[in-house]
Amino acid sequence: MACCRQCQGIETYYNHKSVAKDLQKYRKEGPSKTTCILIDALRTEDIKGKTLLDIGGGVGAIQHELLKAGASNAINVEASKAFIEAAKEEAERQGHADRVNHHHGNFVDLAPNIPQADIVTLDKVICCYPDMRALVGLSSNLARRFYGVIYPQDTWRTRIGFAFENLVYWILRSSFRVFIHPTGAIDAILCGE
Repeated sequence: MACCRQCQGIETYYNHKSVAKDLQKYRKEGPSKTTCILIDALRTEDIKGKTLLDIGGGVGAIQHELLKAGASNAINVEASKAFIEAAKEEAERQGHADRVNHHHGNFVDLAPNIPQADIVTLDKVICCYPDMRALVGLSSNLARRFYGVIYPQDTWRTRIGFAFENLVYWILRSSFRVFIHPTGAIDAILCGE
């Protein structure tokens, strides 16, 4: 797997222990509040029979919920092996493992071999990737109908919080980092500017 330093940090940060906690929380509480907002917005559209590409899918919350809501199949692209295993386990438990195809690696590297989908989602992924332009540009080009993203707004509070968080990662000698990308720059890519 060709992967950037950040992807290596993702592998270490999202290890089996932390992912097991995420999976347990999903099973107990369902998707997070912001993930529910994205899922609910997509459910208001006609997604029956639609395909899904979920980038950085984690335990697969979006995949599982949209498959239950009528999506035909899903592609999960994830940089963490532990998340891939958890998403597979949960898909098996929910009875739709045959409808999810998993790809492990850096999406930007894998993008040329990933097919278009009706729905493309990135839930709290843009803030985990240093090259926002490549990530958003390549992923939005694969969306035939809907493109849904959740990412933190570029505010002074967020910048301070992320700086502190990155300091902690640096102290812990983790290569994982979080990034704040300008909202206007993301919008410009999506609008083709």
